[in-house]
Amino acid sequence: MSSVATWPSQAENWLDARGKGAWIAAMILGFIVFWPIGLALLAYMIWSKRMFNGNCKSRGHLRTMRHGLKPTGNQAFDAYKAETLRRLEDEQDAFEKFLQRLREAKDKAEFDQFMDQRANRRDQDPAEDDGGPVTI
Repeated sequence: MSSVATWPSQAENWLDARGKGAWIAAMILGFIVFWPIGLALLAYMIWSKRMFNGNCKSRGHLRTMRHGLKPTGNQAFDAYKAETLRRLEDEQDAFEKFLQRLREAKDKAEFDQFMDQRANRRDQDPAEDDGGPVTI
């Protein structure tokens, strides 16, 4: 019974190892054999973000890098590796925060420019409100 329970995960791993093209081929084959199978594969590919996250092969490597850091047996190297990874994650977080502040500053500058242009239009033609003529 355990082999029946594991065949979906084995199939998923097999397809991941071969990349996005294998997933697309399996989906097309599913549509040819019985359209609900193809539809189910398409829904799964979208839901699991396999369609939009680059190559499926890299997903397993990222999972191993983040969660499966195997100790080498050398404590000094393992400590160095852990510290370096922690420092890199901190730098990545700091950079993402910097990008967020940059986006917010750009949005504010664009909004201020819009408000200045709108105020200049009103100053030039007081009959206009929000860019359109006022009718009474």
